[in-house]
Amino acid sequence: MAADVRKRGSQAAKREVASDGNQAEGSAGDAVGARRGSAASSCSRLFPTLLMLLAVPIAGMGYRYYQGVQLLQRHKSLSPLRRNSQVWPTSLGLSQVPPLSPRYDRPSPLPLGMSSPVEFEEDLVEDPNGETLTVEASMQPLQMETMTKSKDGFLGVTHSSLSGLRSWRSPAVPSSVFSASQFKAFLPPKNKLDVGDPWWIIPSELNIFTGYLPNNRYQPPAPRGKEVIIHSLLSMFHPRPFIKSRFGPQGAVACIRAASDYYYDIVFRIHAEFQLNDIPNYPFWFTPGQFTGSIVVSRDASHVREFHLYVPSDRSLNVDMEWLYGASESSNMEVDIGYLPQMELKATGPSVPTFIHDEHGNVIDSRVGGADGDPVQFVFEEIQWKSEISREEAARRLEVTFYPFKKVSYLPFPKAFDRAQAERKLVHSILLWGALDDQSCSGRTLRETVLESSPVLALLNHSFISSWSLVKELEDLQADPRNPALSRLAALHLEKYNFPVEMILALPNGTVVHHINANYFLDQTAMKPEEEEHTTFSFSGGFEDPSTSTYIQFLQEGLEKAKDYLGS
Repeated sequence: MAADVRKRGSQAAKREVASDGNQAEGSAGDAVGARRGSAASSCSRLFPTLLMLLAVPIAGMGYRYYQGVQLLQRHKSLSPLRRNSQVWPTSLGLSQVPPLSPRYDRPSPLPLGMSSPVEFEEDLVEDPNGETLTVEASMQPLQMETMTKSKDGFLGVTHSSLSGLRSWRSPAVPSSVFSASQFKAFLPPKNKLDVGDPWWIIPSELNIFTGYLPNNRYQPPAPRGKEVIIHSLLSMFHPRPFIKSRFGPQGAVACIRAASDYYYDIVFRIHAEFQLNDIPNYPFWFTPGQFTGSIVVSRDASHVREFHLYVPSDRSLNVDMEWLYGASESSNMEVDIGYLPQMELKATGPSVPTFIHDEHGNVIDSRVGGADGDPVQFVFEEIQWKSEISREEAARRLEVTFYPFKKVSYLPFPKAFDRAQAERKLVHSILLWGALDDQSCSGRTLRETVLESSPVLALLNHSFISSWSLVKELEDLQADPRNPALSRLAALHLEKYNFPVEMILALPNGTVVHHINANYFLDQTAMKPEEEEHTTFSFSGGFEDPSTSTYIQFLQEGLEKAKDYLGS
């Protein structure tokens, strides 16, 4: 099988790069980040933009035309790539580019900068006489030491590449006043009024046929409809939020967590990203793992009791970063991961009317108050919920909406082995390089073609205990002397790991009975049926999709190898 551009370099080189003391982050990211970037950029299909030149009217040529020419000269590296073109990090000293797997050759029929037509609802109209609430933004910048390429000059990273990231130290808008009616976008449609029933606030427009959105953009498209309020909220962090992310998952999903006669408690999850650089620097994409939050709002959106939006920070890595650099068509996309301690929006209190009438009919500005000059104090009744689910359950339902393969329960690494021991089952583990590795080509394709398949889900639910972990997390467990049993389990997994994703089948005692790398798996299932005789796996099994058949065979082979333990 041909060499794969996504595969990890030599272990010795990897550990040498990590020797600056960045613990496991360097070992997992430095030697492979640029490779992952190559695969990611090859997934994004860009096509020629000659129409853009034809659209420049002769009367408008002048400064704007001159500026466009200068930008084109400055960013030749951002020009559209040929359909089968590839980029490779020259800083790694590699002279030849191995071919990508056919699995990654995703079609994108749209010209650069265009998207498929979408029917938007009418823009939501703000009620000028309605209630208002104040939202405050809090932020702690990315911890640069958690990046594997944070030092100037390392792997070709220049100061200008990270200029937007380094200068982003605080929210762009620390505080903003919104109309309560603007939050009508979060209300459920009429057919989604049951507690726990998810709906799309912003539907995803990405699928296996439309490809992925281009990387070489600076300004987000104008938001429409329900996008407007989310764009306004995220703009408090940075002036250039992209509500439609380049890769999946894309969009925003919500569900009712609790309902009363007058209120909804709605939880939501948003996938969006920011463009941190501006001309003349090259684009730098900052993609948090997710934005999550909740809103307590009246059923007619006239009153907002609570609002909270934040980037979860409970994992060791929670941000993906990708940037372009270079001065020719062979420019590379570098990739890194890092940790963001805080990015949060919170309403200072319930929404209140700006103007009210006293008992005499006089209009009073609630911010100024009456004759005594004191602001008006409002008292709010306690909400009695008639039906509700836990926040954890609501979050799980949103996650399954974005990732149908998570209909299988994925337990934390230690709990998975405890459960497997109790139920005498194998552990089915997915081991990932980074926090957002499900956005890599391997992760996305694995989900789209395999883990969302009903036959695979059925077999996993019946015969396995499933778990997924980050390499960094298992390396921390391995190095922890306080729990030698857990350290051994982590070490047995790491022995079998290869970048970017490894699927592992293990006994409850940690012994690995079978494993397969996502790249190898995808290469095998991308082969034509007539090439099957040269592969390890067979496409037989009664399923039209070779990915489904092959993954089921992988699971069944694991069961066969463990039959002595399983007693059957």
